[in-house]
Amino acid sequence: MSYVIGVDLGTSAVKTVLVDRSGNVVAEHSESYPLSQPKPGYSEQRPEDWVDKTLLSLRLLLEESKISASEVEGLSFSGQMHGLVLVDGNGAVLRPAILWNDTRTTAQCRRIEDRLQEKLLGIARNRALEGFTLPKILWVQENEPELLKQAALFLLPKDYVRYRLTGKYAMDYSDAAGTLLLDVAAKSWSTDILDAFDLPHSICPPLVESFDLCGTLLPEIARESGLLPETKVFAGGADNACGAIGAGILSEGQTMCSIGTSGVVLSYEERREVDFEGKVHFFNHSEKDAYYIMGVTLAAGYSLTWFKDTFAPDVSFDELLSGIGDIPAGSGGLLFTPYIVGERTPHPDADIRGSFIGMDAGHKLPHFARSVLEGITFSLRESIDILRASGKRIDRVISIGGGAKNEDWLQMQADVFNAEIVKLESEQGPAMGAAMLAAYGSGWFPSLQACAKEFLREARTYAPNPDTAQQYEKLFGLYQTVYGATRELGKGLAEFRG
Repeated sequence: MSYVIGVDLGTSAVKTVLVDRSGNVVAEHSESYPLSQPKPGYSEQRPEDWVDKTLLSLRLLLEESKISASEVEGLSFSGQMHGLVLVDGNGAVLRPAILWNDTRTTAQCRRIEDRLQEKLLGIARNRALEGFTLPKILWVQENEPELLKQAALFLLPKDYVRYRLTGKYAMDYSDAAGTLLLDVAAKSWSTDILDAFDLPHSICPPLVESFDLCGTLLPEIARESGLLPETKVFAGGADNACGAIGAGILSEGQTMCSIGTSGVVLSYEERREVDFEGKVHFFNHSEKDAYYIMGVTLAAGYSLTWFKDTFAPDVSFDELLSGIGDIPAGSGGLLFTPYIVGERTPHPDADIRGSFIGMDAGHKLPHFARSVLEGITFSLRESIDILRASGKRIDRVISIGGGAKNEDWLQMQADVFNAEIVKLESEQGPAMGAAMLAAYGSGWFPSLQACAKEFLREARTYAPNPDTAQQYEKLFGLYQTVYGATRELGKGLAEFRG
């Protein structure tokens, strides 16, 4: 028997999965690492923590599975997007990595927009937002100029870990698309953008496909991980691209909804020239010469976590949601907007804040819990509508993440999206996508689609209830009015937030 490993380098932990030729997850292991927030709005990590915990997770994965290292053919990565890692000519890290959820770069985003104007969307296909990599590089340029002069390359998180494992530099297109430095359609670093900000072209690493072989393990890394030096290491992809692969989003007409801390609606896209005017993200897929479009709800699962921790800290999530099936659609006239940390799609607004509207004395905890789920799902519906407006037919959506763990929520997604919702039999998300890249790269399958056909199996589908879908259509219209009605009020309240 032979196996591949998927390594998912997340924001809070690294997860490794060992997968056999039939797509069965034989073993999985995760190791957490700390997050540093030295100032308000700052979010940083030590890249060496990623390396140390990845090696530990790989070693324990093998020990717990009792699989021989000689049976592991290769591994690949899924990685948190956008994070900035600067290395010098010797490959040494120059400063802590600035992560995707760091918000210090608003001024740099405005500088990018002022300098590039409409050229930005034409080249990078995305608006300048604080999460992207270019604003972070410009922040270092303005605040730590001597450090930037020492930088030989910038890397993204998984690319630094892969470099430490193999000694070779590379960045795949799906992750590069999230930097604002890639010409997304041409699949090359943008000379225009680099020159606009006096950035040396040499700072950009070589570009590769997600399934490309990037070397084998260095001898010392092999010893620490428990793997063999000849283990193949493939490039890997951005976490959302790998999540799409792990959900089988590999051809036109396929869409997924992923609800984790944030929420994502992602759809496969063949048209390289389609123009969404920056309303949604447009990135290169890990599938060759393909793309995906994506809308983001910043506080999806996080809204539910916040609600539980604040109002029901002593109950489990299962207990909290156990009564929502008894509450009718609309939560008894209670409406929640999940803007508790700002919003991304369709409102790129860091200042908007959430709300409960319509509270009365008859509302109990299950009403509030259901309204939180409805608000999250309405926010994701806004992304669905943008995709439909572009001409996409979305009548079937694969649901993964926390939103796929509760049957009432799965049915709610079907009713709010007015589409069939599919739950997968074994849902490993980006880690499975990384394993599939390793399987394809190792020659197990002639295509990623063939790999998906073997690895992924549907467990259950949820069809929309026509009456409930009609009720939600009315409520969704009301939900859409809340952003504009509360935006100015929120600005007035901002001075009282402390």
